[in-house]
Amino acid sequence: MNFLAHIYLSGNSDSLKIGNFIADSIRGKQYLSFPLEIQKGILLHRAIDSYTDFHPIFRKSKHRLVPNYNHYSGVIVDIFYDHFLAKNWNLYCDIPLETYAQSFYKLLENHFEILPLRIQNMIPIMAAENWLVKYSTIEGIQYILTQMDRRTENQSKMQFAASDLKTAYIDFEEEFTLFFEEIRLFITQKIATL
Repeated sequence: MNFLAHIYLSGNSDSLKIGNFIADSIRGKQYLSFPLEIQKGILLHRAIDSYTDFHPIFRKSKHRLVPNYNHYSGVIVDIFYDHFLAKNWNLYCDIPLETYAQSFYKLLENHFEILPLRIQNMIPIMAAENWLVKYSTIEGIQYILTQMDRRTENQSKMQFAASDLKTAYIDFEEEFTLFFEEIRLFITQKIATL
């Protein structure tokens, strides 16, 4: 699961959304320095990642990409799954994706001072390029994957993964749909225990 899914799975809580979004920038017990609700979002993110990494449906999607992308396969599937969430957004949320995305960018701006530096540096680009909405098209996914490949100095070859998405589009979408129903149930239970 990438940015959009993590934010969506946080429900209606702004603090959970912020914590879930910044979690990859928070190491070990550093999360304890944040307000309690943001701590819960960070822990929620970690639970989502663990659940996802070991889920057989996600692993099936990932396995399809391993020959070409090796250890980057999981990252690519995360982005593919965000594509299917964005593309089918109206099935999961009553708020239009564009409105939802703009509201989230504004939320980050309003809490800018508590965000890790890496996230602060990323926000202006993310909002200007409207990444969350960009996920909804294959062209948008191609752009995101190319940008990520550049960050790995073209070692990951992620820029080519959009062609893999097109080739097995129906399979990836079916896997996402099944997986997303299961993770939504898991998260409902998990949030209740945080």
